[in-house]
Amino acid sequence: MAIPTAPPTYAEVMASKDHLFSSEQSYTRQQPYPMLHSYPIQQPYPGQQPYPGQQPYPGQQAMPPPPTLPVHPNLAFVQTTPNIGYSSGYGPSMYSAYADPSSIGSIDGFATDSWNNRKIRHMFIQKVYAILMAQLIVTFGIVAVFMFCDPVKRFVRYNRILYFSSFAVFIFTYLILICCSGVRRRYPWNLILLALFTLGMSYMAGMVTTYHDTKSVLICIGITALVCLAVSIFAFQVKFDFTSCHGLMFGLMIALLITGIVMAFTIPFGYLPWLQTFYAGLGAIAFTLFLAYDTQLLLGNKRYSLSPEEYVFGALCLYTDIMYIFLFVLQLFGNRD
Repeated sequence: MAIPTAPPTYAEVMASKDHLFSSEQSYTRQQPYPMLHSYPIQQPYPGQQPYPGQQPYPGQQAMPPPPTLPVHPNLAFVQTTPNIGYSSGYGPSMYSAYADPSSIGSIDGFATDSWNNRKIRHMFIQKVYAILMAQLIVTFGIVAVFMFCDPVKRFVRYNRILYFSSFAVFIFTYLILICCSGVRRRYPWNLILLALFTLGMSYMAGMVTTYHDTKSVLICIGITALVCLAVSIFAFQVKFDFTSCHGLMFGLMIALLITGIVMAFTIPFGYLPWLQTFYAGLGAIAFTLFLAYDTQLLLGNKRYSLSPEEYVFGALCLYTDIMYIFLFVLQLFGNRD
């Protein structure tokens, strides 16, 4: 059985505290061990550079710049300056640290930064097609007046100076909208020029229809509507990238240009129906492919895409494709009065 001990007195507790404090003081006053600082201070490495804000050691030298090695020309990247209206072939998703091509040109290569927001893309497509619908309503309204109103039809046929005036307005406004990116982005001048362009094109299309039978013109309008609807749905759904087929588009345009020049030189020697049919068929095929190309530029999910600021440019391209398809189809299947 353990015998309980008496608790320590106050004097014993105070004595133990004094002993503890005296031991700590002796520990803090303890001298370091011999040879503790006998090691020499480490010198910096040759060429060592201190960190920012750090004082360099005595005798420390600054780090020399690294040697420049020659780069093979095939491995060097050169950021080319974009042309007016178009950006370079390198997209903002790869080199976004330099600039956003959508703010410089009209067409972006591998454009993804401007199209990440689906709301912006949908609003852009809706705006383009709203402008396009307004243009088509005005155009085919004028065509209907020229077809069904006999006084207007006779007036248009006997005043061809108006046709050449509308052609001049068409060319003038078209060149401004295509070549001047600053003008076609500036409101309201872009819409004013687009309205003049639409009126000029509408007058020319209406005058051409006055020389054809009314039923054949209506049939050609229906064919054009079905072709454009099918091509638009195909361009929206298919995975094939029409925006990368620049060589095919250029070849079709050259073939169409050469055929038109040959037709112009053969007019004094007589009318050649087979050449006229070939030219009209080639033109219809070419502008059908152009319609698919321009439609995919609006989507933004292919190699090249149209900048969201270029809604006037997008509507202009689609409207021109549709009108040329209509004129070439009318040249193929229309019956002349």
